[in-house]
Amino acid sequence: MKLLLVEDSERLRRTLAHGLAGAGFTVDAAADGVAAQGFLAGFGYDLVVLDLMLPRADGFAVLRALPAGAQRPRVLVLSARDQVGDRVVALDAGADDYLVKPFAFEELLARLRALARRPLEARTDVLELGALALDPRARSVQADGMPLALSPREFALLELLLRHRGRVFARGEILERLAGSASEASDRSVEVLVFGLRRKLAAAGLGALVATRRGAGYLIA
Repeated sequence: MKLLLVEDSERLRRTLAHGLAGAGFTVDAAADGVAAQGFLAGFGYDLVVLDLMLPRADGFAVLRALPAGAQRPRVLVLSARDQVGDRVVALDAGADDYLVKPFAFEELLARLRALARRPLEARTDVLELGALALDPRARSVQADGMPLALSPREFALLELLLRHRGRVFARGEILERLAGSASEASDRSVEVLVFGLRRKLAAAGLGALVATRRGAGYLIA
C-alpha cells in the first residue's frame, strides 16, 4: 500500500514516516504543498496523509491537485485545526477523513486501514489464479488451500503482478511502487525479491508463475 505523507514539521514527518513504514506502508514524504503536488503528478498513491497548514501551497491546493476517478487516492487530513468548521471545509474540499493533532498513532493506523479498505470494495475480494489465492484484506496467500508465508514486499509484488496480469513491469517501476521514490535501493534488489518469491512459489508447486521478459521486466501471464 503506497502512501504520501505531507507534513512540514520535520520531526513529526520523520516519526510518522518511520512508524508507517514499520506498519507495512510504502511511504514518500513531502515537506510542503508544492513538493506534494510534484509527487502526485509523478507517482500513484493509495493514501495521502495531509496537513493543511503547509508552506508554498496549503493542503487545499494539494486536494485540488489530486487525480480524478479511479486513480484518486484516499486522503486523511491530519491538522491542528480543531473546529467543526475546519473539518467541514476540508471534507467538502475532497478529504475522506479528518484527524486532529495531537493524536494517537494507533488511531491514525486504524483510520488509514479503514480508508484502504474502501477502494478494495469495488475489486475482487480475493485474487485467484489456479491453485493460488491472495486475499488483500487479510494479507494472506494460499496455495492449494495451504498458507504461503511471504515477506511484506514479496506479498506486495505478487499482488501487483496478479492485479495487472499480462502487463510487464520493469525493475525500476517495481522498485518505485514497492520501495518508494526516495529509496536508494538498486534494481539488483528487485532481482533478489523476484528470486525469493519464485523460490517460495516453486516450493508450493507454482514455480512457473512469474515470468521474465528479457530486457523488459516481469509479469504473470
